[in-house]
Amino acid sequence: MREITASAITDAVRNLCIEANCKLPEDLYNTLCASAGAETDGLSKSILLDLQENVNVAQERHIPICQDTGMAVVFVRLGQEVHIVGGLLTDAINEGVAAGYRDGGLRCSVVGDPLRRVNTGDNTPAIIHLELVEGDELEITVAPKGFGSENMSRVYMLTPAADRKNIIDAVCATVKAAGSNACPPMVLGVGIGGDFEQVTYLAKKALCRSVAQPNDDAYYAELEKDILTAVNTLGIGSQGFGGDVTALAVMIEAAPTHIAGLPLAINVGCHVTRHATCRL
Repeated sequence: MREITASAITDAVRNLCIEANCKLPEDLYNTLCASAGAETDGLSKSILLDLQENVNVAQERHIPICQDTGMAVVFVRLGQEVHIVGGLLTDAINEGVAAGYRDGGLRCSVVGDPLRRVNTGDNTPAIIHLELVEGDELEITVAPKGFGSENMSRVYMLTPAADRKNIIDAVCATVKAAGSNACPPMVLGVGIGGDFEQVTYLAKKALCRSVAQPNDDAYYAELEKDILTAVNTLGIGSQGFGGDVTALAVMIEAAPTHIAGLPLAINVGCHVTRHATCRL
């Protein structure tokens, strides 16, 4: 059994909140840069270059890439040989989020009640996903999620008769409805299978995968390519001004499901699809 202190978790989450908001993952940054070279529309190419410069300035000055510093989504992979001492895991994470948003000068956007809408003042509580795994390590991923893109996400409860084309069409319909609201070029996390709540988790989890890493299953890797091609024929382009690049990447996560259903979720990410990971 290995002990990890709650204070160490708080410190790690604090640092991840700041890092994720000020530095784009390298794989996504490289894809964003490559998209500018691939874009043939002059205005959209110029916008992509501006977005690239914005990322560079944010990293150099250590300031947020986007004014919407998001709701803190935290994925935790907890080794079953880990014993957390000195406090509760949930409390440690929320204290880390509060410290990160305070110390990083990040905008606090969380309201404590969905209808009375009073700001909590420190961007807590975080949304926490906990997975118990083998080993004696603790892996934490902080994925701040802005709501310009989150609001454009969709869930479809398809029938088992739905095929690849129906899935591609549903993703394209979601992207068309999103238009410029999701600050394209987008990153699309697609969940397939499970049930109503698991499929949305799969879609959100997919956004934390490297955009340079295709699905391990060749079937789904091919579907990712087909969806990306279809989305990029819609002509929405950067910030909705038209062009060749509407999405930078599509990542699929799949799970077993019931014989009577085919859940599908599309979690839309903007060009600033942020996440940062550490291991303790």
